Amino acid sequence: MKRGPMIIIPIAIGIVVVLALVFVLNQSPNAIRVDLPDKDVNFTGESTEIQKKTDEIEKINLENSYSPKAREWQTSGPFQIDRSKYAIGEKIFLVIGGLNADEKGAVAFMRPLNSTHSSVYITIPFDGTAKPAFNYYIDPQISKIRGICSVDDITGKWAVVFRGTDYPNLYFEITKDIVPGTNVEPVC
Repeated sequence: MKRGPMIIIPIAIGIVVVLALVFVLNQSPNAIRVDLPDKDVNFTGESTEIQKKTDEIEKINLENSYSPKAREWQTSGPFQIDRSKYAIGEKIFLVIGGLNADEKGAVAFMRPLNSTHSSVYITIPFDGTAKPAFNYYIDPQISKIRGICSVDDITGKWAVVFRGTDYPNLYFEITKDIVPGTNVEPVC
């Protein structure tokens, strides 16, 4: 038998296919090969304008940089919140621990409407017999459903009221600072 020609044909076809693939993969119709020098390039003309814009953006980002404030727990009986000031987009943590079995009611977060009136943002029920300790967080945000149209409806002095108890209220402020990535577009 003549096995030589039978083996050579598939090998030749394989080599041709591989060479064709290499040729096709190395071809890019709109690509231009550019060899860049190893040293820094000194741009002139329009590139200096781009650099100025980049510097302005970096400056704005540094001015608007966000870093969360340290926790400063405020306490009223078995209730605690983690700060006295929050930026727009920060979560407000409520820690409830050590409720007595006879303590039952609701925690009401009151957002300011104006200098004299508030509105209930959310209420969180509690019952010492069912659950003497738990954590909860709220995330005040713009909401058409809640009638909170813009950041102006969120900012200001808030109160945390403990309904059904004699514990004093807690107070905190939501400032005009904004956590990066928070949606602050008006909705109403």
